[in-house]
Amino acid sequence: MTTSPKTTTKAAATAATNGKTAAAVAPVAAPKTVAPAPQAAPAPAPAAAKSTSAQISSEEVMHLTEEYGAHNYHPLPVVFSKAQGIHVWDPEGKQYMDFLSAYSATNQGHSHPKIVKALVDQASKCALSSRAFYNEEFGKYAKYMSEYFGFDMVLPMNTGAEAVETAIKLARKWGYMKKGIAPNKAIVLSAEGNFHGRTMGIISMSTDPDARNGFGPYLPNVGPMCPSGHTLEYGNIDSMRRALELHGKNVAAVLLEPIQGEAGIFVPPEGYLKAVHELCKKHNVLLIADEIQTGLARTGRLLACDWEDVHPDILILGKALSGGLYPVSAVLANKDIMLCIRPGEHGSTYGGNPLACAVAIAALDVLKEEKLAERADKLGERFRSKVRALKSPLVTLVRGRGLLNAVVIDESASDKTAWQICLLLKHYGLLAKPTHQNIIRFAPPLVITEEELDRGVAIIEKVLKEIPTMKASDIPGHSHH
Repeated sequence: MTTSPKTTTKAAATAATNGKTAAAVAPVAAPKTVAPAPQAAPAPAPAAAKSTSAQISSEEVMHLTEEYGAHNYHPLPVVFSKAQGIHVWDPEGKQYMDFLSAYSATNQGHSHPKIVKALVDQASKCALSSRAFYNEEFGKYAKYMSEYFGFDMVLPMNTGAEAVETAIKLARKWGYMKKGIAPNKAIVLSAEGNFHGRTMGIISMSTDPDARNGFGPYLPNVGPMCPSGHTLEYGNIDSMRRALELHGKNVAAVLLEPIQGEAGIFVPPEGYLKAVHELCKKHNVLLIADEIQTGLARTGRLLACDWEDVHPDILILGKALSGGLYPVSAVLANKDIMLCIRPGEHGSTYGGNPLACAVAIAALDVLKEEKLAERADKLGERFRSKVRALKSPLVTLVRGRGLLNAVVIDESASDKTAWQICLLLKHYGLLAKPTHQNIIRFAPPLVITEEELDRGVAIIEKVLKEIPTMKASDIPGHSHH
């Protein structure tokens, strides 16, 4: 992917939040030990059954995928055949540690037994009603969700991108009905470097050339480009203040990630979200928090907004809302906002289906029962401390919150790329993926134990020491690039 423009603000934000570069960062004191999650499923035995003649090989799977599947992804050359907890196995029986968690969808670990049971039990009873009728589960789920996150109502969807599109529609409708914005003038601002999905409305908000180029014309009045011509910089409160002072009359909402994920785990300066929230209130603008990747305990709090005690006007959730077992997303808001959407104006055949509701309730129960936010907070500190202490010349920066972390690779320090590093990590049994060329995202399931985390760091250390002297052709999997 093409790297988004890096503003000085982002650099300052990173430095302010995450400290100095790896070369200059002294190891911090070892964090407190963390006991294994009490409810987590036990890690499967390292040895797994070998491939049988009835099984398809990894090479065959990859060939079929490339031959018959659209080429809209560039996967690491590994095939998931089985997954449990933090581990996955390929068809040949090799075990890996998953340090990506399906982009934070499997916070509770792969195939968590409580969530699997909820899925199976509900599937055998009633899986789909559509919203043409009531079903037994949605009312319970809506009440549970509203109370869990402190909102009046929930609008259920399936995917994260659907939920973002829903939030944009809802904010525009509120802008016309409640704020009194003139017809077809409502603006929804986002920030430079954002990632909210890949649908047409959402890529209209993007600054990533790979997401935008060749797909125009774009949805008007959305994104980081203000009518005055200046771009809204993430983490820069002066940029936000200027935008709202100039255009606040027509701005219905500001849509932000509390931490920018796809852009490379950019953590804004302390106080930024709170200051944005205050500016939004001053100008009667809704703050929409996209917590699809950062929410649900990933950053060491239930929501990343909780780090600054910010309660957004509209909250978007997805991914780990189902623990990775089923597509479930949601938009939450209070009644004065949510009831702007009327019957027939928005919906989804599968949104709020009984299966999704049962799975989501179980997934949220697991977050609390196993204290996964607390675990992510402590283990995240441990991970960053240990990787910084490696003092690898290949590592420019280590940043993040909780168990959402990024390691920035200096590709000029050797002829090795972040992609090649991930190939060698995979060879030694750890799965991670680059984002924006030279940044590797490390985000294991939150049920990971301290011992497993340390084992993962040991693999990272081994790879960073070995790869500088290796020939590219000697790196296993290089032919799949």
